[in-house]
Amino acid sequence: MTPGKAFLTTEEIRSLSARSDLWGAALLLHCWALILGALAVFLWWPNALTFVLAVMVIGSRQLGLAILMHEAAHNALFKSRKLNEFAGVWLCGAPILADLASYRHYHLMHHRHTQTEQDPDLRLSKPFPTTRASLRRKLIRDITGQTGIKQRAAQVMFALRLVGEIEGVSSQDLAQAFHGPVLTRALVANGVLFAVFWALGGWWLWVALWLLPLLTWFQMVLRIRNIAEHGAVEFSEDPLRNTRTTLAGPLERLFLAPYWVNYHLEHHLVMHVPAHNLPRLHAMLRDKGVTGRMMLAEGYAQVLRAASARTA
Repeated sequence: MTPGKAFLTTEEIRSLSARSDLWGAALLLHCWALILGALAVFLWWPNALTFVLAVMVIGSRQLGLAILMHEAAHNALFKSRKLNEFAGVWLCGAPILADLASYRHYHLMHHRHTQTEQDPDLRLSKPFPTTRASLRRKLIRDITGQTGIKQRAAQVMFALRLVGEIEGVSSQDLAQAFHGPVLTRALVANGVLFAVFWALGGWWLWVALWLLPLLTWFQMVLRIRNIAEHGAVEFSEDPLRNTRTTLAGPLERLFLAPYWVNYHLEHHLVMHVPAHNLPRLHAMLRDKGVTGRMMLAEGYAQVLRAASARTA
């Protein structure tokens, strides 16, 4: 049963669930336009500030591609399954070294078993709350590329069958590991990006403004997003308490939470609602008086304080 049926009528859910090819195309165009726009600003005015800004914007839009792949995994980005598959595989997943089919498999398990022992994402939330020092160490490993390098190396080794289970690397990480055609698609997509970046200014741009953001900023905001969704919430089957929605401002939406990913509780209530309708779903729940019972955070700073509230 869809958890949202406890709070919404069938007609309301149906109206929220309508897919739109126009919306899907617009979101993909917006994501890639921001990536190329950040690159263009750096090329037009190359300095340390525009470089750091480009890394942050591109890294956040790499997360945006992951979010749009998530939409495609729910067949919510476009009306047709074929368009969802093509966009999710080639325009979203392959450029960031992710696999739509593997992601869909474990992600639907996460929806079925949210915050239970069968939840494949439990290892992301169970360590929280932790101490400030522990959270700081995690974020430093992310932003310095240590996490990204470890996970990408694990993907490659797993793809080449050099290893089986990898210590310190979760089943979620390996769910997106390369194998067979997935490796080929990732190489093709990144080969195209390499050629585009080289044509625009030099081969090194792909390393500096695609690979570097993927290994650093992307990893950090991915962790923050994961913490916000299920970190330091109730370990229960209550859909209003085992998931969190974070009310994000414009800068947070630009750098941390693109494409309404912050409305995560609403997504769990009705998982097939397209992302652009999640604010509308939130408003409906507010009007019905439901939000007072929900896990809500006023921004990501509040989330990180809650996630690092343990004293020892």
